[in-house]
Amino acid sequence: MERIFLVGAALLTFACSAGGGGSSLNGSSGSGAASGTGTGGSTTVATVGAGGGSGGQGDLVAEVYGHSATELYKLDPLTHEVTVVGPFNGCSQVIDIAIDKDHNMYGTTDTGLYAINRMTAACTFIASGSYPNSLSFVPAGTVDPNEEALVGYFGSDYVRIDKQTGNVTNIGSVTSGYASSGDIVSVKGGSTYVTVKSFECDDCILEVNPSTGDLVQELGPVGAYTDVFGLTFWGGKAYGFSDDGELFEVTFMGGNVTTTIIPIPNAPQTLSFWGAGSSTSAPVDPVE
Repeated sequence: MERIFLVGAALLTFACSAGGGGSSLNGSSGSGAASGTGTGGSTTVATVGAGGGSGGQGDLVAEVYGHSATELYKLDPLTHEVTVVGPFNGCSQVIDIAIDKDHNMYGTTDTGLYAINRMTAACTFIASGSYPNSLSFVPAGTVDPNEEALVGYFGSDYVRIDKQTGNVTNIGSVTSGYASSGDIVSVKGGSTYVTVKSFECDDCILEVNPSTGDLVQELGPVGAYTDVFGLTFWGGKAYGFSDDGELFEVTFMGGNVTTTIIPIPNAPQTLSFWGAGSSTSAPVDPVE
């Protein structure tokens, strides 16, 4: 679905240090992290466990990301603290991001594909083209037998994006009158979810088949939230990011969707989330 750009980029006055020590939106200084090198570096920022883990998840990095058109944010799913990584450098009007199992981040604009350093928000151009505003990696063995695939939705059409060349190929579609409203998220050993709109739903979350992109089941509406352009997953819960700058937690109980708002103290009034991403190696089950 085509996004209508009504709000400009959120203008922040928080000082962000390169190397991952972003400023907290609640007024406290974000914890410094080891500096990543190169675009899409895989440096661990916050390891809360090592080895084991449900669903074969051994690398439990407690972070998910949301973004406006021009700014990258990090959410700690354990504390719900939101910090500012910084402004995108080398790309703008970013419509979505995706993160692979090694925590390498990629992003799309309406006209380009980029690799993005999640520690600094620096962008490296890959290719020009038309790209979707719903983006995720899906685990190896779904779209590709040997490696994770970068996928997305153009409305109801499910596509794969070659992360080296930028070429887009059609895989399938989601049927029953649904069209993506903003994002898809997938986890190794878990499910794949997408936010959608239809004649009867604005917005809903579907579980979809990551191999074909088609409907598995409708899980239900996301309460009063609309234009949920970002969807992530970590530790048994999903996180929604709306065009109105709202951040909320999503739990799936008995086929129903339950949402809980996550306050963002001191957030700018013009904050508008255009997308979000989390790693396919995120833990499937809750982490204590």
